[in-house]
Formats: sequence, structure tokens, C-alpha cells
Amino acid sequence: MAHKKVLLDPYRPIYPTPAALITSISPQGRPNIITLGEVYNLSLRRPTIVGLSIAKPRYSHQLISQTGEFVVNMPTASLLDKVDACGSVSGRDVDKFAALGLTPLPAQKVAPPLIAECPINLECKLLGIEEIGDHDMFKGEVVAAHVDEDLLDEEGRIQVERLEIFCFIHSFDFGGYWALGPKLADMRFTRKPKV
Repeated sequence: MAHKKVLLDPYRPIYPTPAALITSISPQGRPNIITLGEVYNLSLRRPTIVGLSIAKPRYSHQLISQTGEFVVNMPTASLLDKVDACGSVSGRDVDKFAALGLTPLPAQKVAPPLIAECPINLECKLLGIEEIGDHDMFKGEVVAAHVDEDLLDEEGRIQVERLEIFCFIHSFDFGGYWALGPKLADMRFTRKPKV
């Protein structure tokens, strides 16, 4: 069967992405939160490096550029209203922790706080900023990773089914927050067992 293709404007064409909450802090010590869909792995281990893409006019762009630190906080679906609200107002005008009832926790190695309600938090030191199109890419080394203890099984592995994972899709002409379905298979399930 032939597939007929139609050309579209490639706005945010890669999907889905996480809807992460990124905390930063002003030089005067005032914390901020931004919701980002542009959060990704750059180097997996030794060192672990993550990337963020942030538009230049954003307040978080200014803060991370000034202080060189940020925290990636991975929210759950139960925090969806707070995730959306954090992306709808500027931290220049609103203390988002206070306005949304989120709890800042002190980080161990960076100044920006963790968000207590997020089950996974990654403390990052800025390695560099690269201008790429209409956003700048912030490269950060993960210097500490936190997970809620009650999410771990007896062997210390994260129970993924308890994370309430959701994703953000704002591509082409559709957008919104989406739930993820059940696990389909383990990685490398197509490898034939050795006989």
C-alpha cells in the first residue's frame, strides 16, 4: 500500500519530550522555576551531561547564564496543573514556589533548590552555552541525582510504573500533555538468545 505524504511546517518536529521543571536562582538568592519541553541527554555516563534549550528572552536564561547552575526536576502527572502554570507566567513577576505551593529543598552541590514534590531531581553545573537558532543550548553536568526513596524496589532500582510519567507534545499543529501507556517490551528484546 502506497503512503501519500504531505509537506508540513516542521515546528518542534521531534516528539514526545519530557515536561520538566527547571529550577534556577538569582545572584541574590531568589529561586525560579521554568517548564521546559526541551530537556535531553547529551552524555550518558562519565560524565553525565544533560541539555536544555531556552529562548534568550526567558528569565531562566538570564539566571542560569549568571549563576552557572540549575536543577532538572521530573514531575508526575499529579503535578500537571503546576507544570502548566510554571510555563504560563514569568518568574520576573511571580514567586512560583509560593504561588503554586511547591516546596523548595536545599540541593547538595548547587544553589538552586530541588522541588520536593518531583520524584527525581538532577543537580547540574553549567558547562557551556551554545547559540542554536531561536534557542540557546545549555549543557550541564549532573553532579548529584536524587530519587524519592519510596520509588525504589528491594534492589534499589526505580519502579518506573510508579513515576506517573507524562510527556509534552507541541509539534506541527497538535499539542498538549499526554499520558504514557504500558511498557511494550524490554530493550534488545529482538536479540536471539545464545544456544
